[in-house]
Amino acid sequence: MSRIEDLNFSKPAEVHSFRGLVSFLFPRIRIVSTDEPQLFDMDGTIIDSTEAIVKNWHKKRTWNVIDMEARIPREYGQHAVEIPGSRAFLDVLEKAGVPWAIVTSGTRPLVAGWLDVMKLAHPKNLVAAEDVPRGKPDPACYELGQKNLGLAEKARTRTLVLEDAPAGVLAGKAAGSLVVALATTHDVGRLRDAGADWIVRDMRSVSLKNWDEETGEAKIEISDALME
Repeated sequence: MSRIEDLNFSKPAEVHSFRGLVSFLFPRIRIVSTDEPQLFDMDGTIIDSTEAIVKNWHKKRTWNVIDMEARIPREYGQHAVEIPGSRAFLDVLEKAGVPWAIVTSGTRPLVAGWLDVMKLAHPKNLVAAEDVPRGKPDPACYELGQKNLGLAEKARTRTLVLEDAPAGVLAGKAAGSLVVALATTHDVGRLRDAGADWIVRDMRSVSLKNWDEETGEAKIEISDALME
């Protein structure tokens, strides 16, 4: 496993045109406890639960997954911090009117709860666990996200996926998208092996340069990516 501090994120900036943005990590939420950093991603996967969550889960055996995920943002939202650059990028997309979507293996209550707690924009297009029979790395979720953005099939290869997990990278690539992988949670080697087109430290490396409403094309700059 490579230490991120030892990697060279200095690839010159590139600008590419895309017809839609579909993402798993708007916003990527990190939960910080007083013990160790815990991670809740938008698909509701708990990487390392806090002691409080584990105790609650055992006491509330009657909860189903949707009930549990609906409570997480309300009860632990005060410990959440954003991945650097995510809020700024979302604000720019919303202001410009660029179409974007969240594609997640989490439930709708979990996604809505985090967006409300963090006071972040809600997407007009959301694909959640309830919408597809199989999760990532199956591409069905991203294919549905592309469809919901109103893209013709031939244009779906011009969508940009932003991911942080190898399974999500695999799903995005299998759906025909180009993928920016964020080195925020997983080993860079695994992201590379999954086929990520770019690997960056966080969302500060992704910015909107231009949006053409007539053609439906967004020019996205990707800077300081990992050197090959």
